[in-house]
Order: sequence, then structure tokens, then C-alpha cells
Amino acid sequence: MRVAVIGYGGVGKAFIGLMAKKAATLCNAGYNFQINYILNSSGGIYNPQGINCKEVIEFSNNGENIASYPSGGSFALDFSKLLMNNDVDLIIELTPTNKETGGAGMIHIREALNIGIHIVTANKGPILLAYKELHEIAVRNNVQLAIGCTTGGALPAINAGIFDMAGSEILSIEGILNGTTNFILKEMEDNDFTYSEALRKAQKLGIAETDPSLDVEGFDTASKLLILTNVLMNESKTLKDIFIEGITNITPLDIKSAKEESKKYKLIGRSYKLNNELIMTVKLEKLDPNHALYNVDNKDKAVRFTSDTLGDLTVLGGASGVIPAAASILRDLINILNGYKFSR
Repeated sequence: MRVAVIGYGGVGKAFIGLMAKKAATLCNAGYNFQINYILNSSGGIYNPQGINCKEVIEFSNNGENIASYPSGGSFALDFSKLLMNNDVDLIIELTPTNKETGGAGMIHIREALNIGIHIVTANKGPILLAYKELHEIAVRNNVQLAIGCTTGGALPAINAGIFDMAGSEILSIEGILNGTTNFILKEMEDNDFTYSEALRKAQKLGIAETDPSLDVEGFDTASKLLILTNVLMNESKTLKDIFIEGITNITPLDIKSAKEESKKYKLIGRSYKLNNELIMTVKLEKLDPNHALYNVDNKDKAVRFTSDTLGDLTVLGGASGVIPAAASILRDLINILNGYKFSR
């Protein structure tokens, strides 16, 4: 299988590094694919015989733009030339997320699916805005649209829902879908920190961004919940349909009161039906010790599905960061090579 990687930011670079590290192991396991393209916003690399990922990583680690790479690098290389060459079976789309328009990723994914190219993506934007349309294009053209990295990185939330809940109706979804907020709450609980103190520690450790608003105000959790809901419960909701409330107003007194009740505060994303109406919320909830998500602590994430025939399924764990995200991209790629059907 011939593969193109579009986007050479943190996850893109981590993926190429992972390929450099695992090339021999994957080959010995019978996974025969090669990376023919690596594109960034200013050009990229093209080698129809396959790019040497180890050499590219060493080159870019020296601060060089991959477009100046001596073996196939070009500032004139772009997506349109990739399509014109017609020598790619699968595209890994890792360009920056745009939740308003879908950005370049929407164009890349839509056009590739329309001409029969498989897609693996970590880009939430197109999936938030147009999953049903993109899924229908994939089905029509008998190709796969794999989106596992969009709902928790290494946590196989979407894949568990697609494959392990197959044949059942998912009645509710609830999850701890953001590791940053979960870490902050745990620090407040264990160390009697204020919210601000716990946030500063998370930022110092690189767990929280300098501007943490997407995480702490609940929007990252809401985005992941929306994708899970639309894909697994066959809905067409938008972020406007979700009640969103983050963790910024929680106090040490709140945490102490919960502990006195033997409970824990968690930021929970939840979708469920009430009187045939779908309710979607992201908010702090106090969980009892017998709740499936009670012991999901620190940076860990988890999702719990309730179904009509298969009962409850809880998936938890999964590392955070660009390398686990890259590994989840590789997981989807291998699953496609193994014949898994994400789009049917």
C-alpha cells in the first residue's frame, strides 16, 4: 500500500519517527506499505520508491524544512500534484484542525475519498462538521475513513464503539475524554491545590497548554463527545446542541465536600436519550465509588457505552501525547491493511 502523510507538525513528525523505529518489525509482520509523500504547508518530499523515514527525521531534527530534503524534497510539491500523480492508496491527514470550516483537511479528505483513496485522520474539524457526508462518500467509493485519533488519541473509543458494540443500539455514551482536566482535578484532590495552582503545575509539566481554554472550558471534551455521538448513535448534532460547562469554577471546598461523601469530581461528557430526545452535556459530576469511571485518574481517559443487547462496555487508559497519537494513526492504518471496515 502506498501512503501519503499530509501535515508535518507534532503528530506528523511523531508518526514518521514511529515508522523509522518500527519499519523492520512491521515488515517482518507482513505489513507491506511505503510512504511516498510527506507534505507540509510549504512543500514536501516525494519518492515513488518509498521515503527513508529515518533519514527524514534526522534531517528535520536539524531544523531543516523537509521541502529542502535532498532526496525528493520540493517547495513546489502540493496536494494537487499528489492527486495528479495518482500513485497513493491511502492518505494520513494531519493538518491543523479548523472547527469552523474544516480547513484544508476538509478539502483533502473529501477529494481523496471521491477518487477512491483511503483516509486515516486525526483532524477533528472535517469529522465534526461533515462526518455523515464523508462517510457516505467513503461507502460509495468502497474505501475506508478511519478516525480513531479524533476521540482520545491512544484511547480506542471510536473503534470500540464501531467494532465491539456492533449489532447493538448504543443507548448512552459517557466519558472522561480530556486528560488535562482530569489531571488538574486529581491534583486538587490529592494536594489541596486551588484550581489555579493545579493548572500551573499542569502547564509546568507540559500537560496543559499556555492557553488551556479548550481543555478547561470543556470544548475539547465536547468535540470528542460530538464525534462519538454522531458516529455511534447515528446523529447529526453540532456543538451548539451540547450544554458545555468546564472546570474553571471548582474550588477546594467543592473537592473537600465530595471527598467527605467518598465521591470524586470528574469532567464528564454524556449523551443519552430521555423521552426520545437526545441530551448532550459536558459538566462536572460527582461520581460514586461504584461508578465505572471513578478510578480513572491523572491523565487517563475513558469511555463507557450502554447498549440494548450487549450491556455496558468501558474502555479506559491510553497514553497521552504526540507519540501515542501517532501510534493510534498507525493502529488505524494496520486495521485497514487487515481488512477492517470502518465505512460500510
